[in-house]
Amino acid sequence: MSFQRARTEEQREIRRRAILDVASAMLDEMPVAAVTLNELSRRVGLAKPNVLRYFESREAVLLELLDRFLREWLAELADELAADVDESRPMAERATAVAGILSSSLSGRAVLCDLFGAQGGVLEHNVSVEVVARYKRASLDRLTTMTALIQKYLPELGENATLFSLQTMVMAGALSAYSTPPPSLRAAYQAEPDLARFHLELKDSLELALTATLLGVLPRP
Repeated sequence: MSFQRARTEEQREIRRRAILDVASAMLDEMPVAAVTLNELSRRVGLAKPNVLRYFESREAVLLELLDRFLREWLAELADELAADVDESRPMAERATAVAGILSSSLSGRAVLCDLFGAQGGVLEHNVSVEVVARYKRASLDRLTTMTALIQKYLPELGENATLFSLQTMVMAGALSAYSTPPPSLRAAYQAEPDLARFHLELKDSLELALTATLLGVLPRP
């Protein structure tokens, strides 16, 4: 940023994007729980009160990033499904393929899964009604997009495609916590290998859960 004080709407938008970009870079280095407003302010080069002029809290920044990452993922998911799911195959084969693609795609997006995991218990707290309502309206649009993608390849799901789409995001967030243990827990697993059965690989665990869910809710031939 070549200016010290944002005076125009364009400059304010540049500053908002800069804050989001720095927060995004931080998430490449650390888990969601480690991102603090103090460190974000330091890296952006603004006093914390100035950052709060653009985002009312740390959680508001992360919610906006979650929506950004979700939009990017859904755009890529559309191409992945189109490339790897044969719509002429039997229902069970299509369901297995969809579950595999979803699990592989999400397991390659650790930051998105971490944000999913923090959403309900952390990110949707310490934000105003206005901010959380705006985020939820955007989330409805993303859910509609994902539902349409799933229904394209598994029309047999019908209205259950919406619930399955939501559950996919929730499961990805929940399972990601078990796939990235903190240093102390990793040390415990190394010291006592029997304890490592609590360590779940995200891709395999998510694929099993999604496959079981799909095959359980799809109508029987």
